[in-house]
Amino acid sequence: MFTGIIEEQGVITAIDPSGDGVRLAVRAPLAVSDAQRGDSISISGVCLTVTDQTPEGFTADVMKQTLDMSTLGTLAVGSPVNVERALAAHTRLGGHIVQGHVDGTGEVLEVRPGEQWRVIRVSLPADLAPLVVDKGSITVQGVSLTVSDVSDADASSQWFEISLIPETLEVTTLGALTPGDRVNLETDILARHVQRLLRFASPDGIPSTEEGGSR
Repeated sequence: MFTGIIEEQGVITAIDPSGDGVRLAVRAPLAVSDAQRGDSISISGVCLTVTDQTPEGFTADVMKQTLDMSTLGTLAVGSPVNVERALAAHTRLGGHIVQGHVDGTGEVLEVRPGEQWRVIRVSLPADLAPLVVDKGSITVQGVSLTVSDVSDADASSQWFEISLIPETLEVTTLGALTPGDRVNLETDILARHVQRLLRFASPDGIPSTEEGGSR
């Protein structure tokens, strides 16, 4: 479990084939300062498990499904990544509840700079569009953000916008985004649960708890 508050920018130092997946090595000295083998660390929004570590970084295995669902398959040695350690129970929840389970990717459509803010418009896969609302939470490249605008439900193509403050632009990789870049997206877990619950609802709108509709 994560909060979407990025702790440091790491760097990919090695990518080695491993079956139909890869083994990534990431330079992230802060993240490994108190890490152990088996711990979870988010890399640009993807929850990975530490398999080995040094004082400067760690390695993690990435399966094919993760490579297909996220932008991790496009990484190269030297690529910067957003890094966050798993949430500790005694700390403040500064962002929102983030699982590190990427729902899909979007494409940066537009970057509008301002004096202090920068607005980024990102394409939204049609199946994720119902889960994203204006002023709601979304995770982009592992960063917890608030949706500042969203396309109409009947629009031919779906998108959302995020407004980035100078701190976010400086301490995360989002400041380097340009049109055409792809980003990892994770929608709000609460919205996903509601969507799933409604799919099991009976015609009268009351969710069924057992097969056959008894409740």
